[in-house]
Amino acid sequence: MKSMEGVVRVVKDLPSHVSKHKIAAVKVPNRVTEDYIAKHVEPIYRSKGSVRLATYFPSINMKKAGEKSDADSVACLAMYESLELQQETHDLVDSMVERLRTLSRKSDGQFIAVDLRVEMLDKKGCQGSEGKEKSCFNAQEVAMFLRKIGFEKDTTIYVTQSRWDESLDSLKDLFPKTYTKESIIPADKKKKFLESEDSELEKVIDFYISAESNVFVPAISGLFYANVAGKRIGSGKSQILVPANIPDSSASASSFLSHYVSKKNHFAYSCYC
Repeated sequence: MKSMEGVVRVVKDLPSHVSKHKIAAVKVPNRVTEDYIAKHVEPIYRSKGSVRLATYFPSINMKKAGEKSDADSVACLAMYESLELQQETHDLVDSMVERLRTLSRKSDGQFIAVDLRVEMLDKKGCQGSEGKEKSCFNAQEVAMFLRKIGFEKDTTIYVTQSRWDESLDSLKDLFPKTYTKESIIPADKKKKFLESEDSELEKVIDFYISAESNVFVPAISGLFYANVAGKRIGSGKSQILVPANIPDSSASASSFLSHYVSKKNHFAYSCYC
């Protein structure tokens, strides 16, 4: 929360005069306007003296909306700089990233993170419809995309799929050094992070490894892609390549740079230059 110092006051514990049982809960969509706050949140705050905000995402759109405002800058900082990993999780992610870099010795420690979760490919959002741009790519399509834009067989690839699925074999056929988190996580951490009922822990690992990779490839368009893009923009890691079906035998990787980067239209640019 140190990044918010001088912007908003953040306290670790509730003040003694505030009762948890009397805090009014207000459901607020992500990235609301100041007018929305004045109309829907401020009256409740003035009436009750405190509010608990529950944020939800009505859409996956992370594009900047018009001219940057002070509120956008604060929201951007809160979204991408306010939270840090607990030390155990931070150390785990670091060890997994280091493991991937070690496996990538022949490519100077560089690796690709691909957001590809097999179960998502069958969901409605990935089915697409006639006339709409393709937004999800399977393992074989990702493999062909990476090969055609110039990645060599020895490239190390991390896939967000938790455990190996036979549908990933086509990716491993072209890129033998393809790994899921199950194969690179330290053995003593598997029970807590992979066998827990809390799948959010796995998503956290995926998010930070995808943010740290040299190249990020979102095979599935959605909120995860948008959030990873924001984190990468903040750290200057602009290599986000969006898959496509390439009819020719080869193409330039730069042609597939995410619009979030090429057009600088991601919300993260509200607080990052």
